Amino acid sequence: MSDSEEEVSLDKQLKLVLVGDPGTGKTSIVRRYCHQEFSRQYFPTAGVDFFLKRATIHGTRDATIQLWDVGGSSIDGKMLDKYIFGAHVVIYVIDLTNSSSLDNLSQWIQAVHSSQGKPALCAVLGNKCDMEHQRVIRIDRQQKFASDHGFFSYVVSARTGENISLFFQKMAAELLGLKLSRAEQEEHQPVVRAEISDTYVTGVPESTGKRAQALGAKSAVCVLQ
Repeated sequence: MSDSEEEVSLDKQLKLVLVGDPGTGKTSIVRRYCHQEFSRQYFPTAGVDFFLKRATIHGTRDATIQLWDVGGSSIDGKMLDKYIFGAHVVIYVIDLTNSSSLDNLSQWIQAVHSSQGKPALCAVLGNKCDMEHQRVIRIDRQQKFASDHGFFSYVVSARTGENISLFFQKMAAELLGLKLSRAEQEEHQPVVRAEISDTYVTGVPESTGKRAQALGAKSAVCVLQ
Protein backbone atom coordinates (compact mmCIF):
# COMPACT_ATOMS: atom_id res chain seq x y z
CA MET A 1 0.00 0.00 0.00
CA SER A 2 1.35 3.43 -0.94
CA ASP A 3 1.63 6.26 1.60
CA SER A 4 -1.28 8.09 -0.03
CA GLU A 5 -3.51 5.00 0.04
CA GLU A 6 -2.68 4.41 3.70
CA GLU A 7 -3.52 8.02 4.55
CA VAL A 8 -6.91 7.72 2.87
CA SER A 9 -7.69 4.47 4.69
CA LEU A 10 -6.79 5.91 8.08
CA ASP A 11 -8.58 9.24 7.71
CA LYS A 12 -12.27 8.48 7.28
CA GLN A 13 -14.94 11.01 6.42
CA LEU A 14 -18.05 10.12 8.44
CA LYS A 15 -21.35 11.87 7.86
CA LEU A 16 -23.74 11.95 10.81
CA VAL A 17 -27.11 13.66 10.39
CA LEU A 18 -29.28 14.76 13.33
CA VAL A 19 -33.02 15.07 12.75
CA GLY A 20 -36.03 15.47 14.99
CA ASP A 21 -38.68 17.89 16.14
CA PRO A 22 -37.88 21.55 16.90
CA GLY A 23 -36.66 22.15 20.44
CA THR A 24 -35.26 18.65 21.05
CA GLY A 25 -31.75 20.07 21.41
CA LYS A 26 -30.01 18.94 18.23
CA THR A 27 -27.93 22.10 17.94
CA SER A 28 -27.09 22.06 21.65
CA ILE A 29 -25.88 18.46 21.37
CA VAL A 30 -23.62 19.27 18.44
CA ARG A 31 -22.24 22.43 20.01
CA ARG A 32 -21.53 20.59 23.24
CA TYR A 33 -19.65 17.89 21.35
CA CYS A 34 -17.69 20.17 19.02
CA HIS A 35 -17.10 23.25 21.18
CA GLN A 36 -17.90 22.20 24.77
CA GLU A 37 -20.43 25.00 25.07
CA PHE A 38 -24.10 25.24 25.99
CA SER A 39 -26.62 28.06 25.82
CA ARG A 40 -30.08 28.16 27.35
CA GLN A 41 -31.25 30.49 24.57
CA TYR A 42 -33.20 28.77 21.82
CA PHE A 43 -32.67 29.73 18.18
CA PRO A 44 -34.43 27.43 15.69
CA THR A 45 -32.19 26.08 12.95
CA ALA A 46 -33.28 27.20 9.50
CA GLY A 47 -32.46 24.50 6.98
CA VAL A 48 -29.23 22.87 8.09
CA ASP A 49 -26.03 23.79 9.95
CA PHE A 50 -22.69 22.04 9.48
CA PHE A 51 -20.04 21.16 12.04
CA LEU A 52 -16.75 19.25 11.85
CA LYS A 53 -15.03 17.28 14.59
CA ARG A 54 -11.79 15.32 14.45
CA ALA A 55 -11.90 12.05 16.37
CA THR A 56 -9.27 9.44 17.13
CA ILE A 57 -10.36 5.85 17.78
CA HIS A 58 -8.03 3.45 19.57
CA GLY A 59 -5.35 6.12 19.36
CA THR A 60 -4.58 5.17 15.76
CA ARG A 61 -7.70 5.54 13.61
CA ASP A 62 -8.45 9.14 12.72
CA ALA A 63 -11.84 10.25 11.45
CA THR A 64 -13.38 13.55 10.42
CA ILE A 65 -16.95 13.59 11.66
CA GLN A 66 -19.28 15.73 9.62
CA LEU A 67 -22.31 16.70 11.69
CA TRP A 68 -25.38 17.88 9.83
CA ASP A 69 -27.81 19.62 12.17
CA VAL A 70 -31.15 19.56 10.33
CA GLY A 71 -33.82 22.05 11.38
CA GLY A 72 -37.03 20.57 12.77
CA SER A 73 -39.17 22.25 10.10
CA SER A 74 -37.26 20.45 7.34
CA ILE A 75 -39.51 17.41 7.59
CA ASP A 76 -41.97 19.22 5.31
CA GLY A 77 -39.31 20.84 3.13
CA LYS A 78 -37.92 19.89 -0.26
CA MET A 79 -34.28 19.71 0.83
CA LEU A 80 -34.40 16.86 3.35
CA ASP A 81 -33.29 14.29 0.79
CA LYS A 82 -30.25 16.47 0.00
CA TYR A 83 -29.34 16.70 3.69
CA ILE A 84 -29.70 12.96 4.24
CA PHE A 85 -27.92 11.83 1.05
CA GLY A 86 -24.77 9.84 1.80
CA ALA A 87 -25.33 9.76 5.57
CA HIS A 88 -23.49 7.00 7.43
CA VAL A 89 -25.59 7.57 10.57
CA VAL A 90 -28.97 9.20 11.06
CA ILE A 91 -29.58 10.27 14.66
CA TYR A 92 -33.22 10.74 15.64
CA VAL A 93 -33.14 13.18 18.56
CA ILE A 94 -35.97 13.27 21.09
CA ASP A 95 -36.66 15.46 24.11
CA LEU A 96 -37.15 13.19 27.12
CA THR A 97 -39.44 15.82 28.68
CA ASN A 98 -41.72 15.99 25.62
CA SER A 99 -43.67 12.86 24.71
CA SER A 100 -44.64 14.10 21.24
CA SER A 101 -40.99 14.20 20.19
CA LEU A 102 -40.99 10.40 20.29
CA ASP A 103 -44.51 10.09 18.90
CA ASN A 104 -43.44 12.05 15.82
CA LEU A 105 -40.35 9.94 15.08
CA SER A 106 -42.33 7.62 12.81
CA GLN A 107 -42.91 10.56 10.48
CA TRP A 108 -39.21 11.41 10.51
CA ILE A 109 -38.26 7.81 9.80
CA GLN A 110 -40.66 7.65 6.88
CA ALA A 111 -39.31 10.93 5.50
CA VAL A 112 -35.68 9.78 5.82
CA HIS A 113 -36.26 6.33 4.34
CA SER A 114 -38.20 7.73 1.42
CA SER A 115 -35.22 9.99 0.70
CA GLN A 116 -32.49 7.35 0.44
CA GLY A 117 -33.57 4.15 2.16
CA LYS A 118 -32.37 3.08 5.59
CA PRO A 119 -28.87 4.43 6.37
CA ALA A 120 -26.06 2.16 7.55
CA LEU A 121 -26.72 3.03 11.19
CA CYS A 122 -29.57 4.76 13.00
CA ALA A 123 -29.94 5.80 16.61
CA VAL A 124 -32.63 7.21 18.87
CA LEU A 125 -30.92 9.79 21.06
CA GLY A 126 -32.84 10.99 24.12
CA ASN A 127 -31.70 14.45 25.18
CA LYS A 128 -32.17 16.23 28.56
CA CYS A 129 -31.51 13.17 30.73
CA ASP A 130 -30.41 15.60 33.46
CA MET A 131 -34.04 16.74 33.83
CA GLU A 132 -35.18 13.50 35.41
CA HIS A 133 -37.84 15.23 37.50
CA GLN A 134 -39.52 16.41 34.26
CA ARG A 135 -38.99 13.25 32.27
CA VAL A 136 -42.08 11.83 30.55
CA ILE A 137 -40.44 9.33 28.17
CA ARG A 138 -39.36 6.26 30.10
CA ILE A 139 -36.17 4.41 29.21
CA ASP A 140 -38.07 1.23 28.39
CA ARG A 141 -40.37 3.09 26.00
CA GLN A 142 -37.43 4.61 24.13
CA GLN A 143 -35.66 1.25 24.07
CA LYS A 144 -38.70 -0.54 22.69
CA PHE A 145 -39.11 2.01 19.93
CA ALA A 146 -35.44 1.65 19.00
CA SER A 147 -35.59 -2.14 19.21
CA ASP A 148 -38.68 -2.29 16.98
CA HIS A 149 -36.80 -0.35 14.29
CA GLY A 150 -33.38 -1.97 14.77
CA PHE A 151 -31.82 1.26 16.03
CA PHE A 152 -29.26 2.03 18.70
CA SER A 153 -30.71 3.70 21.80
CA TYR A 154 -28.87 6.15 24.01
CA VAL A 155 -29.52 9.14 26.27
CA VAL A 156 -27.48 12.30 26.77
CA SER A 157 -27.59 15.76 28.28
CA ALA A 158 -26.43 18.68 26.17
CA ARG A 159 -26.55 20.89 29.26
CA THR A 160 -24.20 18.84 31.42
CA GLY A 161 -22.36 17.04 28.60
CA GLU A 162 -23.31 13.64 30.00
CA ASN A 163 -22.71 10.83 27.47
CA ILE A 164 -22.28 13.30 24.57
CA SER A 165 -18.67 12.57 23.60
CA LEU A 166 -19.05 8.88 24.42
CA PHE A 167 -22.06 8.55 22.12
CA PHE A 168 -20.31 10.03 19.09
CA GLN A 169 -17.14 8.03 19.76
CA LYS A 170 -19.20 4.85 19.83
CA MET A 171 -20.94 5.72 16.57
CA ALA A 172 -17.60 6.40 14.89
CA ALA A 173 -16.10 3.21 16.28
CA GLU A 174 -19.11 1.21 15.07
CA LEU A 175 -18.71 2.59 11.56
CA LEU A 176 -15.00 1.76 11.57
CA GLY A 177 -15.62 -1.76 12.85
CA LEU A 178 -13.87 -1.07 16.16
CA LYS A 179 -14.78 -1.51 19.80
CA LEU A 180 -13.91 1.04 22.46
CA SER A 181 -11.99 -0.24 25.44
CA ARG A 182 -13.22 0.47 28.95
CA ALA A 183 -10.43 3.02 29.38
CA GLU A 184 -11.48 4.81 26.19
CA GLN A 185 -15.09 4.90 27.31
CA GLU A 186 -14.12 6.38 30.66
CA GLU A 187 -11.98 8.98 28.88
CA HIS A 188 -15.04 10.26 27.04
CA GLN A 189 -17.35 10.16 30.05
CA PRO A 190 -17.11 13.46 31.96
CA VAL A 191 -17.76 13.77 35.65
CA VAL A 192 -21.28 15.18 35.96
CA ARG A 193 -22.44 17.06 39.04
CA ALA A 194 -26.18 16.74 39.39
CA GLU A 195 -28.16 19.67 40.70
CA ILE A 196 -30.69 17.32 42.31
CA SER A 197 -29.26 14.64 44.58
CA ASP A 198 -30.44 11.05 44.94
CA THR A 199 -32.08 11.08 41.53
CA TYR A 200 -33.34 7.67 40.57
CA VAL A 201 -33.26 6.15 37.11
CA THR A 202 -35.15 2.86 36.82
CA GLY A 203 -34.64 2.37 40.54
CA VAL A 204 -30.87 3.01 40.59
CA PRO A 205 -29.79 5.83 42.95
CA GLU A 206 -27.17 8.23 41.63
CA SER A 207 -25.08 7.70 44.76
CA THR A 208 -24.31 4.14 43.68
CA GLY A 209 -22.33 5.38 40.71
CA LYS A 210 -24.53 3.36 38.35
CA ARG A 211 -26.65 6.23 37.08
CA ALA A 212 -24.51 6.80 33.98
CA GLN A 213 -24.71 3.11 33.15
CA ALA A 214 -28.47 3.15 33.53
CA LEU A 215 -28.74 6.23 31.34
CA GLY A 216 -26.74 4.48 28.67
CA ALA A 217 -29.32 1.74 28.32
CA LYS A 218 -29.01 -0.13 25.03
CA SER A 219 -31.48 -1.32 22.48
CA ALA A 220 -32.26 -5.03 22.61
CA VAL A 221 -31.33 -5.18 18.93
CA CYS A 222 -28.27 -2.96 18.70
CA VAL A 223 -25.97 -3.10 21.70
CA LEU A 224 -23.35 -0.42 22.38
CA GLN A 225 -20.46 -1.83 24.35
